[in-house]
This record gives sequence, structure tokens and C-alpha cells, in this order.
Amino acid sequence: MNHRLIMSAGLALCASPAFALNIVLTNDDGLTSNLKALYDELKSAGHSVIVSVPCSPQSGRSSAIVMYSTTTIVPDNDKTQIEAEKGCHNGAAPVGAPAVGPFTKTGYTGGDFNYVHGTPVMSLMYGLDVLAPARWGKAPDLVLSGPNEGQNVGKLVINSGTIGNAQFAAGRGLPAIALSAGTNSTDNNTLASPVSRTVAQLTTRLLTTLQAKAGTGPLLPAGVALNVNFPDTPAANASWAFTRQGSYDTYNLKFSSAAPWGLSGSAPGTPTAEQAEDEALVYKTKVAVTAMQVGYEQRPAAQQWLRLRLRDLFAQ
Repeated sequence: MNHRLIMSAGLALCASPAFALNIVLTNDDGLTSNLKALYDELKSAGHSVIVSVPCSPQSGRSSAIVMYSTTTIVPDNDKTQIEAEKGCHNGAAPVGAPAVGPFTKTGYTGGDFNYVHGTPVMSLMYGLDVLAPARWGKAPDLVLSGPNEGQNVGKLVINSGTIGNAQFAAGRGLPAIALSAGTNSTDNNTLASPVSRTVAQLTTRLLTTLQAKAGTGPLLPAGVALNVNFPDTPAANASWAFTRQGSYDTYNLKFSSAAPWGLSGSAPGTPTAEQAEDEALVYKTKVAVTAMQVGYEQRPAAQQWLRLRLRDLFAQ
């Protein structure tokens, strides 16, 4: 992929106004400050937006396709989160409400905000298969996943529900962008973090730039999705950089060797010069934009290597 397609995100905005997009906005966290800020910013820019998110935070679920209940929101299948909040995250809907439906929280009614009592991909599928046809009579022009409360960089992306949503959408041939902010963007009290607003503004800048380059064509090439990671404290005029997933990781995750069982992690080592463009490094100072392939199929050169290496076996 030509790096200039990604680097164009850092250029000045085109003078001509962007055309309105039909956007499905999803995430893996449910109702958050980041979600509200991006919705508000997209609407202000003139886009038509459907929000379809999981009922409760679902970090680390990747592309899992699971419903926790197919009838009503229940407290026992989603463990402590549903029990503690007596329903969906930040009051989006209460225990006993339908397993799928619009938010009941005051200020979020009207049909734009919707939840699914299941994994992130299930909430995205609801948006794509039910809500989008009902609203627009067709698939959306774009799927945005996030912004996540915490960056998704390095090999950790394969575990991310934020990334899982973008990959699922791109697998359907839809332009898709995964967005991740710092954990300091979390605001469960007022849903109005200033970091959330800055991230939302930068996201709309990215979309406007992509639209200006795409014209009437697709926002992204077929088979490409974007992974965008924002610094913890992004400035309104933040710098942008092309990055790659690379081999440098923010955390060296392992399974804890003693109770309480679960994840443990250690700080990474010193990066090499070859890792300077890795997203796990770049996001700390710039908005890191990474091109992801869709799915797991390897490039033609690697496929030919496999054909030659196993040709005797394949001939049987």
C-alpha cells in the first residue's frame, strides 16, 4: 500500500466540504465518554450515525461471536460488570430490558444509540444487519470502532475487540477504522472527558482528509483497514505518522504463575532502530496510523514459498 495514502492524514484539510457519510459507530466498551464525543462530532460534521455497542465493557474479546442472553439483559452471564451497574455500562439500559435494543438512558433515546447483550462483533453485526438496512436501506459507507479506552498496539491487537470489529467490517468489504485513545480518556461520571473531545476532533480530521483524497471512490482500498492510536494527551494540532504493527510491544503479556490467576505483564525492552516506526512507540508522541490487512491470508510471495516447500505433499 502507498504510504502517502496514510500520510495524507497529516496534511491540511481540503477547502471543499466533505460529503455526508452513513456511519456505524461501534466499540468494545459500551457507553463511554469517547463514544459520546465521537458521535457528537460526527453529527456536527453532517454525517448520519448509528451507534451499536455491547451492553458492557468487553475488552480482549477479539472477534468472538457470542450472545450472553438472547431474550433479556441478565446479570449472571456477564459477571461482575452487569451486577455492579445493575444493567448496561453507564446506565445505557437496565437488567431485564431486551437483550437487544435502543438505549433507555435519558438523553440517548431516539434510535441512534443501541446496545447488544453480547460481544463487540455481535453488536456490530446488529448495526450492519438490522439497523443500517432499516435506516439507510443499504450497508454503511464506513464503520468506526472505538475510540477504545487504552491503545491497541503491537501483537496485542489480535486480542482486541476494537480491532476485531474493524476486521469483521473490512471482511465484509466495508471501509473500517479502529480508533484507540489513552486510558485517561475514561470518564464514567460525566461522560465528558476533554481528551475524548480532542480525539473525536482529530478523527473527523482524518475522515475529511480521506474523503478529499477518495473523491467519489472508496475511502480505503479493498482488503485494507486502519488501526489508529492517539497519544495519551493529544493536542488539537497533533502530528500524524505512518506506522506499522512491527515487533515492539507495550507489554510482554504472560499468564500469572501464582494466584490470583490471570494476566501478568512486564515492561518491554529497549527498542531497536529498526522498530522506530512501530505503532507501540509512535503513538506516545504522534497519532499513529497503521494499515492492517484483512484476515490472515499471506502475500503471493509467501504462498509461492509454501507451494514449493510442500509440492511433494500437494502432488499426492
